[in-house]
Amino acid sequence: MPAYNAAQTLEQTCTEVLAQPFVDDVIIVDDCSSDDTGMCARQLIDRFGGDRLRYHRIERNRGYGGNQKTCYALALAGGADIVIMVHPDYQYTPLLIPAMASMIGNGLYRCVIGSRILGGGALKGGMPFYKYIANRILTFFQNLVFGAKLSEYHTGYRAFSADLIRSLELEGNSDDFLFDNQMLAQILWSGTTVAEVSCPTKYFEECSSINFRRSCTYGIGCLQVALLYLLCRTGWKKHRLFPASERSRSRS
Repeated sequence: MPAYNAAQTLEQTCTEVLAQPFVDDVIIVDDCSSDDTGMCARQLIDRFGGDRLRYHRIERNRGYGGNQKTCYALALAGGADIVIMVHPDYQYTPLLIPAMASMIGNGLYRCVIGSRILGGGALKGGMPFYKYIANRILTFFQNLVFGAKLSEYHTGYRAFSADLIRSLELEGNSDDFLFDNQMLAQILWSGTTVAEVSCPTKYFEECSSINFRRSCTYGIGCLQVALLYLLCRTGWKKHRLFPASERSRSRS
């Protein structure tokens, strides 16, 4: 769980996550929160035990992407076979964890995402209309470039096999919100099929969200990632995010 000022929703999210089958270890990575996230996490450790719940605080704010890099490094170091990233703001329901874990555990997929668009519940769940429109436009463009048919690329609910995470060069990705999009583009570049499950979503005051200005910056960044992907795919450019050796290996 990449946490930042999540004190109001952390307990509810953790309680539901730990109640799900297949969950052996929960890691809360606190990105130098200024609220009581740390105190809430310690209370949860006292309640559930340190063998199932771990807390790590980053003393200098790294950003959303930087937080995830720490999350994945800790999960792999802890011997995880399947890694599921869910926000602690309770926007995404933890009840989907068993389904997502099963799809990876039985060998069908190496990556599963929870889509807010499948099932048509995004707007009903409170997604701002401008974000919904931007999501649909960006997704349409990215599907054309990536040659995929995903319903969205911008969900924060994702499950991965450990071997997939190890195969990706994540340290070179953004430390900000663009990290998610870069990671998904890298996964598609490797030839990995991304599966989707319909995910109900909730938007409310405590739910983490980026403002309009940062949303625009993120959208522009997504277009740049897609353009870079296209240039690398057509051989016009080489970039560390999309190594040619990995592309050729995935096609062999």
